[in-house]
Amino acid sequence: MELTNEEIRRYSRHLILPEVGLAGQKKIRAASVLCIGAGGLGSPIALYLAAAGVGKIGIVDFDTVDSSNLQRQILHTDADVGRLKSESAKETIQGLNPHCEVVLHNTRLTSENALDILRPYDIVVDGTDNFPTRYLTNDACVLLKKPNVYGSIFRFEGQASVFAPSLGGPCYRCLYPEPPPPGMVPSCAEGGVLGVLPGVIGCIQTLEILKLILGKGRLLVGRLLLFNSLDMQFRELKLRRDPACPVCGDHPTITKLIDYEQFCGIVPETDAAANPDEVTVQDMKKALDDPSLGIRVIDVREPDEYEIAHVDGVPQIPLSQLEQRFTELDPNTQYYLHCKSGARSMKALRFLREQGFKYLKNVKGGITAWSEEIDSSVPRY
Repeated sequence: MELTNEEIRRYSRHLILPEVGLAGQKKIRAASVLCIGAGGLGSPIALYLAAAGVGKIGIVDFDTVDSSNLQRQILHTDADVGRLKSESAKETIQGLNPHCEVVLHNTRLTSENALDILRPYDIVVDGTDNFPTRYLTNDACVLLKKPNVYGSIFRFEGQASVFAPSLGGPCYRCLYPEPPPPGMVPSCAEGGVLGVLPGVIGCIQTLEILKLILGKGRLLVGRLLLFNSLDMQFRELKLRRDPACPVCGDHPTITKLIDYEQFCGIVPETDAAANPDEVTVQDMKKALDDPSLGIRVIDVREPDEYEIAHVDGVPQIPLSQLEQRFTELDPNTQYYLHCKSGARSMKALRFLREQGFKYLKNVKGGITAWSEEIDSSVPRY
């Protein structure tokens, strides 16, 4: 496929690089990349793939733009709030480079559709923020023999690698054979993320994609790059393929896609509603309105979060201090524990139960649900 005069001018800074040149730009033009996620990582990835001239960019995302996304998800603007992220992404990408074909997959990636969605693309880039989709993406890429360009972010730190057993390297399962227990690792919504961090990690992922397309440079295959933004420090860990890996090992036991929600220990919503350890924010309100019930409510979020939003009259013992301060609580009193959305308060519940507390409940949805269902004057963050 020949480049037009307009494309030659557009990509001139690539063309004068001997490592790219006309032949390399044609490879970029002919390449297809699937971005799983159009959020923090997907934003810089999609923008720089488009700017570089990648011919076909697929976007998998079923979510809508929220105002809290705009601090880091630079594909979207304030005018896009409420729109599908995929549609907003397509508009932004084609506004940057109309030569790019953008294919939308407005759906959640599942075991039923993943192979069909990934199959037409040369390279898959993981911009997800949850463990079930990471394991699903990994396994699908291994089965289809496609490179999986991985990145993840949290607070001030990020990591990146290229998982490609077909190129002699390990897969994601070789690094993380088992997912962490549910709620053990806070999401960015729970723990926060510096807005510029996904820009750094996403750009590293995009560099690896372009190197894969061009066949140039030393890839992050068999290497995990760790970045600490506060120290402005990069470290590198060597990775090796695990011969006993269930998906890319010498004798794989996973030969088709599985139930990844179950694998990661995530309880279906229908079961969660009947979880005996959980109560609703309506139950929490009753406990606060009627002291005769003898139920105390404890906020286990951190002090800076408490300052942003809190429920009047609810004392705070941060989860990070609970191990030192649990003796302030009475094991014979019933407690309702809440955090932002319910993950950290469930961790607090399990810890206190190990200390002999019997009368504990986790407030499902935390202060976010309180704001949505009880008192809208409490800020959502």
